[in-house]
Amino acid sequence: MAAGGGSAGRPCAAWLLIAAAALTAVQVSAVEVNTPEEMFVENGTDAKLPCTFTSVEVISSAASVSWSFQPEGAATRISFFYYSNGKSYPGKDIPFKDRITWAGDLNKKDASITISNMQFRDNGTYICDVKNPPDIVVKPGEIRVRVVEKDSLPAFPIATVAGIAIGTVTGLSSLISIVVCLVIRKNNSKKRYSGDPDIDARLGM
Repeated sequence: MAAGGGSAGRPCAAWLLIAAAALTAVQVSAVEVNTPEEMFVENGTDAKLPCTFTSVEVISSAASVSWSFQPEGAATRISFFYYSNGKSYPGKDIPFKDRITWAGDLNKKDASITISNMQFRDNGTYICDVKNPPDIVVKPGEIRVRVVEKDSLPAFPIATVAGIAIGTVTGLSSLISIVVCLVIRKNNSKKRYSGDPDIDARLGM
């Protein structure tokens, strides 16, 4: 009985080893989705929501893109757009009905869309989700969109203004440091050569 049990256990152990090796060989990688964190859009204008991604797998016909929307102050998300195999499937009962246009190219790893005639009710967070089997592990990209009055957008992005300000302060600090060094050097020269009539005359002492 003991010998028979041992021989029966060996095939089971072999199958377990084969299964473990198969699981080790299967590697599921993740799709990385990239979107801007925030966008400002003038009301009444068209807004392109950029979304790009990276995937180690070849883009296949099984790749898909889905967009959802979480209105400002809401706790739930609304799925409003799906794209797969070259076809768009906009949602029907959504705030963006007849306003969504596919603006991406999956072969170029671009999953962007355009929403026309943006309104204040379109304020909220837009979520871009991409799957490219077997790459199906995804952290979706999120864009917080703020719709503002026309002609109220800042002339320069905040980051640009901050960069200009920092550059100006740095430049002034460098200039002040150079002037101080020159004054100190001149004073040291006067002290060093004071007492020689010829040198004092040349230095204006």
